[in-house]
Amino acid sequence: MDGTIYEEMGGAEVVRALAEAWHERCLADPILGHAFREGVHPEHTERLAAYWAEQLGGPATYTASIAGQAEVVRAHAGNGPHPQMDGRAVAAFVLALDDAGVPSHPDLRFALIAWFTWATALLNHGWEHPDAVPDDLALPVWGWDGTDGW
Repeated sequence: MDGTIYEEMGGAEVVRALAEAWHERCLADPILGHAFREGVHPEHTERLAAYWAEQLGGPATYTASIAGQAEVVRAHAGNGPHPQMDGRAVAAFVLALDDAGVPSHPDLRFALIAWFTWATALLNHGWEHPDAVPDDLALPVWGWDGTDGW
């Protein structure tokens, strides 16, 4: 694999398809759907795709024009442990990889599943309350060897 994870998975179009497929699977799941029942931002999928793209080595669209890492973490902090929901979110992501047409190369799939599992834990369980999240969190970039500093 010569490019970034973002490039190897197919760039913006595939990341957008993956965000859509994952979100659809979440909405259809009786446990995951709970997190979305009160509604989401009207551009949730576009924002999610931009966030994922930036974390996976794509353009910095999310932090340049949407929000920062602190806002994302605050939106997910303070809900307590929910290992069943976390596991189902990862399982939905794994299935969404095929839905979105992400190439099936083992190194790519391994990197994506490792990233999503790590990112789910970081967002949901790094801080006990939204007020505890520091303002200056940098958006971590995940590469073939993981990420540094987290």
